[in-house]
Amino acid sequence: MPTSATYLNNRAAAYISNGNYDKALDDALRANDLEPHSQKILLRLARIYTSLGRPGEALDTYNQIQPAPSAKDLAPAKAMQQHIAVAEDALKHGTTGSMALHALDQAEKYLGVGAQKPRKWQLMRGEAYLKMGNVNSLGDAQNVAMSLLRQNKSDPEALVLRGRALYAQGDNDKAIQHFRQALNCDPDYREAVRYLRMVQKLERMKSDGNADYKSGRWQTALEKYTEALAVDPLNKGTNSKLLQNRALCRIKLKEYDAAVEDCDAALRLDPSYTKARKTKANALGQSGNWEGAVRELKALAEADPSDAMLAKEVRKAELELKKSLRKDYYKILGVEKEANEQEIKKAYRKLAIVHHPDKNPDDKEAEERFKDIGEAYETLSDPQKRAKYDSGEDLMDPADMFGGGGGFGGGMGGGMGGIDPEILFQMMNGGGGFGGGRGGGAGFGGAGGGQHFHFG
Repeated sequence: MPTSATYLNNRAAAYISNGNYDKALDDALRANDLEPHSQKILLRLARIYTSLGRPGEALDTYNQIQPAPSAKDLAPAKAMQQHIAVAEDALKHGTTGSMALHALDQAEKYLGVGAQKPRKWQLMRGEAYLKMGNVNSLGDAQNVAMSLLRQNKSDPEALVLRGRALYAQGDNDKAIQHFRQALNCDPDYREAVRYLRMVQKLERMKSDGNADYKSGRWQTALEKYTEALAVDPLNKGTNSKLLQNRALCRIKLKEYDAAVEDCDAALRLDPSYTKARKTKANALGQSGNWEGAVRELKALAEADPSDAMLAKEVRKAELELKKSLRKDYYKILGVEKEANEQEIKKAYRKLAIVHHPDKNPDDKEAEERFKDIGEAYETLSDPQKRAKYDSGEDLMDPADMFGGGGGFGGGMGGGMGGIDPEILFQMMNGGGGFGGGRGGGAGFGGAGGGQHFHFG
């Protein structure tokens, strides 16, 4: 073993030239033990500490040198120390990790060529990536953790770092595994305990909410998702999923606007969350805003042209949009879409009597309403036409439903395919029409009009 301080100091210089700072440090420390207070040895030792990212020890070493070293000698270690302090403060008090990352980048410029970044700095960088919270930065945090674990697979801090990245990405099962593994390495590691308990609580609450949703207890599920959202407001990955789940509950409860708001909130947390955008499209469609639904689905389809299911959803939404723009026959008759034949007939009879133009001589819109009522009944009372209407197939021209006639002049001017015979007789009170008829004729079936009705 060499016992010459000069030899060791010179060999340390050679190790530095080869980028082997750990061996250079060993030699410089031994040289300093053999020849304490040597300005030349202490200067080299301080520079090695700086190259290794240990500015505090470098500055302590500089302070031992007499006469005091120059400001130029001290500058790298001082700058490195200041940048690390900025990074630490940004991680503790900042809202994003970008400032910490910038400070770390600046500090790393003073490392020796080929020197490994200090483990503490790598953990700080991983923390900064977590703070940023986007998809790419979470992947970067995982990469930092994996790099540290390749060096030491039992590193509890690296295990927690990776667990937190997995948790932020919504992979809670794997996150829990990493927190448990960290505790196996260090049972007293508080951060591992804290995150393990928090993620387990979230998983339990989310699972309870999912069970309630599947059982049709949507209000209860909604409340549980809401409670879960308060557990860790900073976790974007998990909270985006909770918001999407809550939106599904709101759709079941017909709270469509609130469902859209939840989906928008989920997408603010995770703009790449396709499922939330699909749920938003569903909520928009259910609320009747099929134009908005088509817009959302088209944006998804454009982002992923290879997804055949998305293309199918776009076509389906476009069909619903087309259906929503035509007359709503169910709404015209005031019945539900599940109404049976008797309910449709009953609603039609009531409305046809109330809105017949002869009953409303001073209402210019009565004729149009009566015509719409006839169209609605003509379609919904015929199983085949109703099936085509419900499926969105193009229906026959509404004018054809009335025999292509020219309106109500001359007693109706054409056939009345949508008029039920019983209704006709009720309106006519057994003959003679309403008030002498309209348009110079004898009304419905009166001798003056001479019209013949064809019932559908």
